[in-house]
This record gives sequence, C-alpha cells and structure tokens, in this order.
Amino acid sequence: MTSNVDDEYAPSTAGWVRDQVEKVTAAGTTDAVDIMGMRVVLLTMRGAKSGKIRKVPLMRVEHDGVYAAVASLGGAPKNPVWYYNLKADPKLTLQDGETTKEYVAREIEGAEYDEWWPRAVAAYPPYAEYQTKTTRKIPLFLLDPVN
Repeated sequence: MTSNVDDEYAPSTAGWVRDQVEKVTAAGTTDAVDIMGMRVVLLTMRGAKSGKIRKVPLMRVEHDGVYAAVASLGGAPKNPVWYYNLKADPKLTLQDGETTKEYVAREIEGAEYDEWWPRAVAAYPPYAEYQTKTTRKIPLFLLDPVN
C-alpha cells in the first residue's frame, strides 16, 4: 500500500508545539500537557499550502459541549498559520483528553463572537491581554461536530 503525501504528518517548526504534540501522541491523551496549568485540546487539520497533516495544541475553550478555537498567536499582529489552514479546509479533528471527534470550523463574528469572547477569556485569561497587544480582532472559530 502506498502512502499519499497529503496524509503525511508534518511536525510544526515551533519546538514547543512539536514537544506538546509528541507528549499527547505518546500518552494518548491531552491530559499529558498543559499551558500555564490550563488544559489544552489538540487540533489536527490539513495544511493550506503543503496539503500535509498539521497538529496544534490550543487552549481548551468549551461551553456546553461546544468548542471554540482562538487564533491569538499571543497577540501578534498576524494570524497564526493554522488560521489559514482552517479557512482553506475547515474539516478537522479535535482531541480532548482521550476522546477524538471530527468537526467543521466556522469563523464567528457579531453577536456570536460577543457571546464567545468572554468564554475564551474565562478559559484562558491571557487572551484579554493578547487582544490589547494587537490591532487585529483576534479571530474565533466555533467547531461544529460532524454527525
């Protein structure tokens, strides 16, 4: 059986991302890592340019079983690369603990954004500071489960 280059996992160029992904993969659970003592989820998506599989740990922002992904990049002036991956192909898997499910990401704005931003900040308070560091409005995606 031949492997498709598009199904090849391409580790992040960021060392901390690679390390966290390796720990989650080895342990089989996102409980193996945290950021500042707070839980993360692991998103797996397709790279917009490379077409390869990309994995990124993000802060766990969840409310009533619905997940959000916050494209903060620590308040940098640009969006994280994974933002463009989801815009190009919104299908992803999310691992929370030992559970992995399929989702479709959609960027939210307006009233939905206003409802979710405080939830994101409650899950990870540094998001509020990150927003003050940049002129861009930090994007939010809601992750709709694939049934």
